[in-house]
Amino acid sequence: MTKPLETRFKRIESKYVVPKDLLPELLEDLRHYLVEDDYPRSTISNVYFDNDDFEVIQDAMAHRNGREKLRMRTYEENPTEASQVFLEIKKKDQDGVGHKYRMVATQKECVDWLLAGSSRLKEVDPALAEEIASLHERYGSLKPIMFISYNRFSMKEKQHIKGQGKVRVTIDQDLVYRDKNVSLLEGRYGNPLLDEDYVIMEVKSPGEQPQWLEDILNTYGLTRGKFSKYSTAYRKSRGIASLVSER
Repeated sequence: MTKPLETRFKRIESKYVVPKDLLPELLEDLRHYLVEDDYPRSTISNVYFDNDDFEVIQDAMAHRNGREKLRMRTYEENPTEASQVFLEIKKKDQDGVGHKYRMVATQKECVDWLLAGSSRLKEVDPALAEEIASLHERYGSLKPIMFISYNRFSMKEKQHIKGQGKVRVTIDQDLVYRDKNVSLLEGRYGNPLLDEDYVIMEVKSPGEQPQWLEDILNTYGLTRGKFSKYSTAYRKSRGIASLVSER
């Protein structure tokens, strides 16, 4: 039986900027509790939508309006016009818990919907439609404005580990961005988003991190950061100094 597509997520996401030379030993320790995901290795490409003044990401950086981000994502290395993509909205509530709403369509269908401000698509999650309508009302016209891509390695908690829910850990590297030719069809190229000696590790959990994970993070001196791929790409593309250390 095919697992139904999840269209809504609620979880706590924590990011860490990790030196590459720590990865082999760090992964070895994580493997005591984690196994490779069903699709452990993937190339992820995203197109972020904003208005001409970048007000969506500016409000997100200022912690306004739920810190929303609207993006279109593919897991295909060489997507075509017929490829299915995920259209997603990410936001955080007052407690810092992340919420994500998403749907599957083609790139053209997603862009047409966002440019027109109305949907001709079937089976759109009402929550997603409401969120996008709210973005249009607040920011006006939204368009593809930033491309970000990276290679990801994904792991999930072993089945026998007891806790309040399963933890996932992802490792992103080879991050690139561009603000020209912003399309999933133009190929995976751009400027480096992060120093090549570092990767982004993200922990996704339904609640507080388990003690075993806290112990591993402490062993390697890793502290939770506030690295945002889109805000970092926005700052770099505009020549603005980053407020977050890439270390």
